[in-house]
Amino acid sequence: MTPFTIVNLLELDDAVAGRAEGVEGRFGRSHLGSEHLGVSHFRYAPSTRIPGGHHHREQEEVYVVVSGSGRILLDGEVRDLRQWDAVRLSPAVVRSFEAGPDGLEVLAIGADRPEGGDGVLDSEVSWPD
Repeated sequence: MTPFTIVNLLELDDAVAGRAEGVEGRFGRSHLGSEHLGVSHFRYAPSTRIPGGHHHREQEEVYVVVSGSGRILLDGEVRDLRQWDAVRLSPAVVRSFEAGPDGLEVLAIGADRPEGGDGVLDSEVSWPD
């Protein structure tokens, strides 16, 4: 492994294309050649709400809002997000995002994970209105 790697996340392919309307996602872990860290970039179009959520079996994550605003649903509790907010989540917390009127751009940073990943989709989350 090389001692360092530089990757522009916006130049990576959109791995979410066609799977979630209004969402772009670029996953940097393999492109960086990282053994222990994952860094992903997500961009949510204005007012996009993700109807489902996900959690992890083992991996802790941090989300950092780099632009825009929105809300995050955490085990049924809605919290507002603004630029430069950082949210740390234990693996079991079910999470989902909703972009504000200007959209939402988030970096997701994760630690070690089992081979093949450990994300678990939770299609039934309830956004209280």
